Amino acid sequence: MSELTRDDIRAAVASGFITEAQAASIVTLSDERRGVRDRMSGLDEPFELFRGFNEIFIVVGLVILFSGWAGLTGLSFIGSSQGYLLAMLFGCMGAGAMVALAAYFTMKRRMVAPSIAIAIMFALSVSQFGLGVAWAFDAEAPQELTITALITTLALAVYFIRFRVPFVVALISIGVFATCFGLVFIGGRFPDNIEDLFLLSADGPFAILTFVLGIIGFCIAMWFDMGDPHRVMLRSRAGFWLHIIAAPAIINTVALTLFSVGTILAQTVLVVFVAALAIVAVVIDRRSFLVSGVGYIVAVAVTLLEDQVFVAILALGLGLVLLGAKWENLRGWMMTRLPDFPGKTRLPPWSVSSAEPRQVEH
Repeated sequence: MSELTRDDIRAAVASGFITEAQAASIVTLSDERRGVRDRMSGLDEPFELFRGFNEIFIVVGLVILFSGWAGLTGLSFIGSSQGYLLAMLFGCMGAGAMVALAAYFTMKRRMVAPSIAIAIMFALSVSQFGLGVAWAFDAEAPQELTITALITTLALAVYFIRFRVPFVVALISIGVFATCFGLVFIGGRFPDNIEDLFLLSADGPFAILTFVLGIIGFCIAMWFDMGDPHRVMLRSRAGFWLHIIAAPAIINTVALTLFSVGTILAQTVLVVFVAALAIVAVVIDRRSFLVSGVGYIVAVAVTLLEDQVFVAILALGLGLVLLGAKWENLRGWMMTRLPDFPGKTRLPPWSVSSAEPRQVEH
């Protein structure tokens, strides 16, 4: 008899045979009986873009289909006195079509790549509707951004509740960022360049807003993660995408600010900051913080080492490869030596000794 895998359990949840709570209980029981270390391969970050080339084939068709629709409808309301009505109408029609496609490819076929593509196209269609609403009120550019982003974010939240596509969480977080920055722009504050969004030393509240939103996103992502430590439910997959957005917002704000100072002290603090985040990444078992911070370490190496820069880059690459290969062992060693702290038992298991009975919130 073949062994029941985590993929089988996820498929059972997706098909409606068992609930997410039941799936978490099954995995917890399995880990307690077998030992977490024996099943460590199933504790990686859940990440899946497609399940077969047929999904890629369907995505290509969807992109071509939507491009034709956008071309036909997008040009029809430009320059028209009633353009806002056409934009709202075509936006509703496009969003409705995407909902119908999601009912088939997401709810019935359970396809990953088409579900992501349809969610993006739904967001674009709703954005077209939101832009029409802004035009109806003769809104200026900052108001247009705010109204469009707010309508799109709210629609995506409803879409997520209905279709439960984890990737939509990333789109929602981007919409929140756009809405908040739109509100700042309404107040008459504009960044001089893209770096102002991350430089704490720049004029305006842009970098502070980026950092605060990143921290909020990280906290919500951790709430998702700690509600699904075995990573078999929707929460952990949604948390993954939220980490992808939150980590760059946090790291870019602090790291770019330190790097722009240019002093040896600031660059040393930058290295310490990235190292501290690396420890956090290992503890919470999320690699997004490391990915976001590696570029700054390379930049510091180029600035400070000059003749030995390629040696430093070689060493950094080797370290990352070894870290990826021995991630579970390093995490197990680190977690068993860290003292107890709030929420430690609600993080992903790290060794046989950590597979103690625990309550998992749903």
